[in-house]
Amino acid sequence: MGFLMLASFLVLMVLGLPLYLSLLSASLVGILALGDLSLLRVMSQQFFGGMDSFTLMAIPFFILAGILMNRSGLTDRLLDFCRLLVGSVHGGLGYVNVVGSIILSGVNGSAAADASALGSILIPAMVKDGFSPSYSAGLTAGSALIGPIIPPSIFMIIYATMTNTSIGGLFAAGILPGLVLGGAFMVMNYFYSLIHHVPVTDLEDVRKRKKEILAKSAVALLAPLIILGGIITGIVTPTESGALAVAYCLVTGVFYTRQLTWRALGESLYETVRLTSSIFLIMGAATVVGWLLKWEQIPQRFAAFILEAGLMDRPWLLLIVLSAVIFPVGMFMEEISTLTLLTPIFAPIALKAGIDPLQFGVVMTLNVTIALITPPMGACNYIVAAVGKVKLTDVFVQIWPFIGVALVVLLAVITFPFLTTLIPWILNL
Repeated sequence: MGFLMLASFLVLMVLGLPLYLSLLSASLVGILALGDLSLLRVMSQQFFGGMDSFTLMAIPFFILAGILMNRSGLTDRLLDFCRLLVGSVHGGLGYVNVVGSIILSGVNGSAAADASALGSILIPAMVKDGFSPSYSAGLTAGSALIGPIIPPSIFMIIYATMTNTSIGGLFAAGILPGLVLGGAFMVMNYFYSLIHHVPVTDLEDVRKRKKEILAKSAVALLAPLIILGGIITGIVTPTESGALAVAYCLVTGVFYTRQLTWRALGESLYETVRLTSSIFLIMGAATVVGWLLKWEQIPQRFAAFILEAGLMDRPWLLLIVLSAVIFPVGMFMEEISTLTLLTPIFAPIALKAGIDPLQFGVVMTLNVTIALITPPMGACNYIVAAVGKVKLTDVFVQIWPFIGVALVVLLAVITFPFLTTLIPWILNL
C-alpha cells in the first residue's frame, strides 16, 4: 500500500498536479488499495484537523512581519547596519550577505523570503564588487538556510505542533546551530575572497553616515528582538509574538519610514494569504497521508526494522541513518510535505533511542532546510537565479560547495548534542 501511494504521488506530481492534490490523491489510492471505503469519511476530518491549531497561527504573522519589513524599508536599514559592521574587509559584501541573513532570520523564519529580499539587493552589488555571479547567487541561497534555523522558524513551529515539543525550547535550540552555519559560510567566503583576490569594499559613504545608520537600524533591529525576546522569555506565545512584530512593523512603516502605503499594505496581505494558504493546504493533505500510514502501522514496522539493525543503542548513528532518508526525500519533495510526512514516523523512534527531542527537532529542520538549495527541487536556487538574473544552470553547479558546508554543520549538530541543548539548558526551557 505504501509503495502504491508513493508511486501515485510521484506520477501526479510530475504531471503538474498541485502538491496538496497529489497528496490527497495518493491517500485516496491508499484507501482504495485497502478496500475500506469507510475511511473516506475520516479524510476530511484529518485534512482540516491538520490545519486546526492555535500554534500554527504564528506562521501567517511571521510571514506578514517579514514582508512588511521589506515593504517599509526596514530591511534596507538592516543591510546598511551589516555593511557598517562587516563590510570594509576583503570580500566584505559576502559577509554582509551572511550577517544580513542571520539578522533577518529573527523576523520571518523563511529561507525563501530571505533569499528573495537579500538576492535582489546584494547579488548585483556583489558582482559589481568582484564576485562571480554564480558565487554571489550561491552564497545568497546558502546563507538563506539560516532563516529556518535561527528562530523564529516556520519549520520548527510545524515540528513542535506535531510532536508537542516546546516551541520556546526548540527556538532556543536553533540559535547555536544557526550561528555555526553562518560562521561556516563566512569561513568559506574568506577563502573564496583570498583565492580570487576580491578587493576590499569601499564603504566610505557608509562610514560617513555611521551615526545616521546606527540610529535608523536601531529601530529595525527591535523587530527580531521583540520576537525572540518575547518567545524565549515566555512573556508571550509565538503567535502573540508574531502579532506584536506585525503591529510594530505597521507602526514603523507608516509613521517612521513612511514607506508603507495602503497599496503596499494590500499587496503584503495578499502575499501573506497566498503563502499561508499554500502551506496550510500542504499540511492538511500531508496529515491525511500520515494518518493513513499510521493506520497501517508503517511507523511501527520501521521502528522494528531499526531495532533489529541495532541502531537504538547508537543514537548518533541512528541520526545519520535517519538523515540519510530525510535528505534525499527532501531533494524531490516540497519541504513542508517532507517534514509533515516523516516527523510522525521518525520522531517517536528518536525519542525511544534516548535522543533529546530538541536535538532531533533541529536535525530534522536542518535536513529539510538544506533541501531548499539541493537540485532539482531546491526552491532557493530558482529564487536567487530569478532575482539576481543568473543562469539557473550556473547556480546548480556553484551550489554544491554550500551544500557540503551545510552537511558538515549537520554532522556537527549530530555529533555534538550540546550545540542544541546548551542554550535551552541555560534558559531552563
